[in-house]
Amino acid sequence: MLLPDKICVVTGAASERGLGMATAKLFAANGAKVAILDLDAEASKRAAASIGPDHIGIACDVTSKPACEAAVAAVIARFGRIDVLVNNAGITQPIKTLDITPADYEAVTDVSLRGTLYMSQSALPAMAKYGAGSIVCISSVSAQRGGGIFGGPHYSAAKGGVLSLARAMAREFGPAGVRVNSVTPGLIETDITAGKLSDEMKTEILKGIPLNRLGEAGDVAKACLFLASDLSSYVTGATLDVNGGMLIH
Repeated sequence: MLLPDKICVVTGAASERGLGMATAKLFAANGAKVAILDLDAEASKRAAASIGPDHIGIACDVTSKPACEAAVAAVIARFGRIDVLVNNAGITQPIKTLDITPADYEAVTDVSLRGTLYMSQSALPAMAKYGAGSIVCISSVSAQRGGGIFGGPHYSAAKGGVLSLARAMAREFGPAGVRVNSVTPGLIETDITAGKLSDEMKTEILKGIPLNRLGEAGDVAKACLFLASDLSSYVTGATLDVNGGMLIH
């Protein structure tokens, strides 16, 4: 097991087919105790119960700093510390540049970018106190290639900000023993994509993916496991692409 008795927090993890849930399950299978954070308290608790009795679900709106601080305090009250944080919470909108309203922009950037900052701010002091920790930030290939299939330009901007924020935090907190890295998924089959890709669309998309398949949530979860564990003990400030070769650079 790669995370024996590690205390791991995963945000936006209550969706059954989402990246967060896949990551939470894999972490639990590798010996971790997992705190699942999501907007709905009952959904979070059900998600945690589904992976075993040693895990907890907590309601948390990552766009609220007090809510993030309260969630971290609840995890520490239960488990005593936090070893790993996966900043997974995010939303997307397929809106073109000229159609993005202020409300659209704020909704997308608040969850992905502000949420990553607030959760990291809440967890970092506890990690630094023990001189160890790993933060994994979920960005997107759309931040690298200039847009995606389901996300508008404001989504690309938010996820690009996540990459820069992670690198800056890695530089600042490396001396405290805390590593911060990012994962950039390509097109992954989750609830977000379910029913939205016709056979014709898939065929066209696969032409640009050398591995000739769409990604699965487990593909991203494995990357998170690597970055959370001691397998990546000398890796910080890095971006790990999980896109099947959609973007090679």
